[in-house]
Amino acid sequence: MHEMSIAEGIVQVLEDQAREQSYTKVKTVWLEIGPLAMIESEALRFCFEAVTRDTLADGATLKIINIKGEAFCMQCLKNVPITQRYDSCVECGSHHLQVTQGDEMRIKELEVD
Repeated sequence: MHEMSIAEGIVQVLEDQAREQSYTKVKTVWLEIGPLAMIESEALRFCFEAVTRDTLADGATLKIINIKGEAFCMQCLKNVPITQRYDSCVECGSHHLQVTQGDEMRIKELEVD
């Protein structure tokens, strides 16, 4: 379950930023996650709750913002929606797609004290 290591990484980022920005408590974390990031949201929520115990994010709410997947079709030269890797172009059926959005996970916003 790689969601555990992802949750641990999030806590590390929160602690690093707390030192730099002088906050002591994290109330809410907003994450943007794309469908191609291969992250199971519910597993991440579970892991986040477990790894934040006794940290500055203990009791923090994890809010997940699902972003859409998108790719550039090198055949018809259009940006098209995708939901998984190796989708075909919805315009021309080509499989020559370059992912432009949806494979990322990032901390978008924090609510802190």
